[in-house]
Amino acid sequence: MYVGGTEHAVLHLLYARFWHKVLFDLGFVSTAEPFYKLVNQGLILGEDGQKMSKARGNVVNPDDMVNEFGADALRLYEMFMGPLEMVKPWSTKGVEGVYRFLGRVWRLFVDEKSETEFEQGSTTEPERGAEFLERIQLNDAIIEIEPTPSQLKTLHGCIKKVTEDLDHLRFNTAISALMVFINEAMTWETKPRAVLRDFLILLQPFAPHLAEELFARLTAGSQPQPVTAAYQPWPKFDPALLVENTLEIPVQVNGKLRDVIQVAADATQAQLEAAALASEKVKPYIEGKTIKKIIVVPRKLVNIAVG
Repeated sequence: MYVGGTEHAVLHLLYARFWHKVLFDLGFVSTAEPFYKLVNQGLILGEDGQKMSKARGNVVNPDDMVNEFGADALRLYEMFMGPLEMVKPWSTKGVEGVYRFLGRVWRLFVDEKSETEFEQGSTTEPERGAEFLERIQLNDAIIEIEPTPSQLKTLHGCIKKVTEDLDHLRFNTAISALMVFINEAMTWETKPRAVLRDFLILLQPFAPHLAEELFARLTAGSQPQPVTAAYQPWPKFDPALLVENTLEIPVQVNGKLRDVIQVAADATQAQLEAAALASEKVKPYIEGKTIKKIIVVPRKLVNIAVG
């Protein structure tokens, strides 16, 4: 696969193809064509919506972004801006948003007290920053425990989405799936170590520095201790864990939402109607009135028409 900008079609793509064919004719390579798929990534425009150039003064220096937000945040934002092939305007505020997400990932894993001590110590004695960093402990809620069905469903939904999106170069939506996982995991009272370990392997291609730092802390003391997250087997999702056992069905009365009920995923139309009519929030709107019709959209909606 060749990934490159259209402005390099001659200098890169054509020349690479020429030399590959020379090597093929000489018998040094086994294929007549060097690339079987072409992907042209879109330009990143300035914040003013124009092509970046020094003359316009809208150039962003990557070194400045790395110094302020870190390499992971810059890397992650470039992938999160939008579809790879689209032309996209730069936004420094967007980098700030991704930086906050990485901060949430860090806080999910580390102990708040030791993090505070690190910040205070590195502020007063910056020369000992690396020493203070090593003292940061993992969150006490991270333990060796069997994940709940809900936690497994969250993890495997993330594995499925990230894996499929990476295969199709949909980096922005893969990152969205990682964000959804963190939003869920932040609410867990106990955080299974195995679940968070798999999450870090998913995060590693997008934010390698942070993922490797946390992976080293998470696996410290394990036998044998993995050297790096980058060479761990990629997690596989279990489709059985993603099957919906229950559904949330909105219930309307004359087109207005009155309740959201939980029903079995395989509930029949009759069961949906009965559950909707039995809802305590719905009853005040149908009592003493004639039920003209009940419209059921399977797995989606129940609407009760009264007169």
